[in-house]
Amino acid sequence: MTVSIVRFGGSNCDRDAERALAHLEIDAEIVWHEDGLPEDTTGIVLPGGFSYGDYLRAGAMAARSPIMAEVREAAADGVPVLGVCNGAQIGCESGLTDGAFTTNESARFQCEHVFLRVERNDTPWTAAYDEGEVIEVPIAHGEGRYEIDDDRLAALEDEERILFRYCDENGETGPDVNPNGSKHNVAGILGERESVAVLMPHPERATLPDVGPTDGQGVLRGFESS
Repeated sequence: MTVSIVRFGGSNCDRDAERALAHLEIDAEIVWHEDGLPEDTTGIVLPGGFSYGDYLRAGAMAARSPIMAEVREAAADGVPVLGVCNGAQIGCESGLTDGAFTTNESARFQCEHVFLRVERNDTPWTAAYDEGEVIEVPIAHGEGRYEIDDDRLAALEDEERILFRYCDENGETGPDVNPNGSKHNVAGILGERESVAVLMPHPERATLPDVGPTDGQGVLRGFESS
């Protein structure tokens, strides 16, 4: 497997993702967005950062980069795609997933560790966890509040496409443990195919034992099981 990590102007978590995947012995390479996807791409990461300076809306300009047409085509063919933070914003803006991410309820940039509850464990991205398990993963964003209209949220619920919710250490959800005001504490969702996922927290920053918790490893291992 060769995972292509798409670097846009302003990406800053591409090397984090590359190092985390290398630690898990998953081959990965950073790809400049203007160069397109390599032919041997068997997985894709849309990393965090501030693509195009987050002008207009976060991720909106990167979503219109020509490489995203290739990413959508690859996703339709079953190639696993993971969008993290700014990559999650790009995923929503490009139509890979539903909804949008907007300014935090606090109107501040927030960088802290949070707890996530695993909503289902029968997907490639969550197979390493138990359903209902609580994991600790960091966030670092100013526009991480997930928004979607009520009807579409109900459809996501019915289709079991919500992967993670913000919670406390005991797995309880609610406004007091919602760091950014995301609707229904949503932290990560699936696309129409289970091989596509986006999440606002950073699993690549919770992978290396020498820098903190390693609870994010299971998400990245989704590339092995997709």
